[in-house]
Amino acid sequence: MVKRTGTRPRIVVSADGRGVVGHAGARLLTDIADVTGLTGACSDALAGLRQRRGGHDPGRIAVDLAVTLADGGETISDLAVIRDQAALFGPVASDPTAWRLLSIMDSAVLRRLAAARAQARDIAWAQRIDTHGGLPQTTAAGLPIPGLTLDLDASIVICHSEKEAATPTWKKNFGYHPLFCFLDNTREALSGLLREGRAGSNTTADHITVLDDALTQIPDHMRHGTPILIRSDSAGCTHGLLTHIRSLRKQGVDARFSVGVAITEPIRQAILTAKQHLPWVPALDGDGEPRDGADICELTGLVPDDGYPPGTRFIVRREEPHPGAQLSLFDTVEGLRHQVFATDTPPGNGSTQFLEARHRGHARVEDRIRTGKDTGFGRFPSRVFAINQAWLQLALTGIDLLAWTQMLLLNGALATAEPKKLRYRLLHVAARITHTARQTRLRIAETWPWATDLATAFTRLNGLPRPTG
Repeated sequence: MVKRTGTRPRIVVSADGRGVVGHAGARLLTDIADVTGLTGACSDALAGLRQRRGGHDPGRIAVDLAVTLADGGETISDLAVIRDQAALFGPVASDPTAWRLLSIMDSAVLRRLAAARAQARDIAWAQRIDTHGGLPQTTAAGLPIPGLTLDLDASIVICHSEKEAATPTWKKNFGYHPLFCFLDNTREALSGLLREGRAGSNTTADHITVLDDALTQIPDHMRHGTPILIRSDSAGCTHGLLTHIRSLRKQGVDARFSVGVAITEPIRQAILTAKQHLPWVPALDGDGEPRDGADICELTGLVPDDGYPPGTRFIVRREEPHPGAQLSLFDTVEGLRHQVFATDTPPGNGSTQFLEARHRGHARVEDRIRTGKDTGFGRFPSRVFAINQAWLQLALTGIDLLAWTQMLLLNGALATAEPKKLRYRLLHVAARITHTARQTRLRIAETWPWATDLATAFTRLNGLPRPTG
């Protein structure tokens, strides 16, 4: 005999509920698109694509697709989640209409869409500065990093079916090899370039394109008046990219670089010389405390600087390898793992310990890409490359919507939560819609642990300053 241990109440299920909506928190995303001017800017940018006066606004379709991706949707058919809840989200285009829009979004349209994102970003940042006094600040070794920090990195997106420009990659799999630039301060996705799988990791032209596209996303008064640090792994350590970054100063952009350096034979010899003749100091962790088993040393003057911009410095970190670390033959012989980076930050603008910790923060871009693959660019919907390019830009827009929601409307852990947690706690909550005294009210269950956070976010949304003129 089996003893009954169930403690859940018995339920009777029917499909006749009224006034009940799911994904109620996703309304924050549609509204943040409105109050930052993104919806209006996209409508203006895509106005020429409207095929008939009574049809759906192409800009609104683009925003609805971005909201769907931010909410965790993976395909165009996931538009149904918001389309079938018109009482909460209003009229939403059909799947075929959305497909048609994507199919006619050429490079000129995507440039206008990027300009619309930049226009909305300017407003979102102004709202953040007005309500919080400034943008979020990134730190290293317990100290603030002045200005803005941009991270460049590429990643492979595996394709499981034949798609145009999906090719074998350097990792021996099959798919695309897009390149991205994220803003570490706010986790915004400033730019991205969809590339075929065989695209090189250290392609100078692609890095310059993505960097320049990212810089155009930064409001003018901050692009020309704020220190900008550009970080990359060793794929960005090309003389062409570093020279380009240096040239930005002639355009009034206070840009500096911090890029990984491949450990070649000259680098190995410099490390061996430093080991014998130069002092090493402890590396620091994120809080500014000594990092166990890790030391750093400046190699400037020991590394041939042919082709590097004047003033380039080289710094090495050695540490005991953690389990699973990939070691070179040099590391195996020395018994320590070595990593080198180059920067043109001049002496006096931070200790070598700070500069090393600052560069190590570039690893956070891997989290941005990982969560971005759950926010649209982990799967591409079409066999047509141009459609997938448009999809990538909408995915970047969705990532921005999440970032703006967090930096303008949320506090505490929710302001820094990854998208999956944000969806589970806020965006996907169910609620009831009621109509009283000429008001439409969204009623969240009072027992939901994050009900107050969600209600407070809507209150802050209504209090955000609106642009004038």
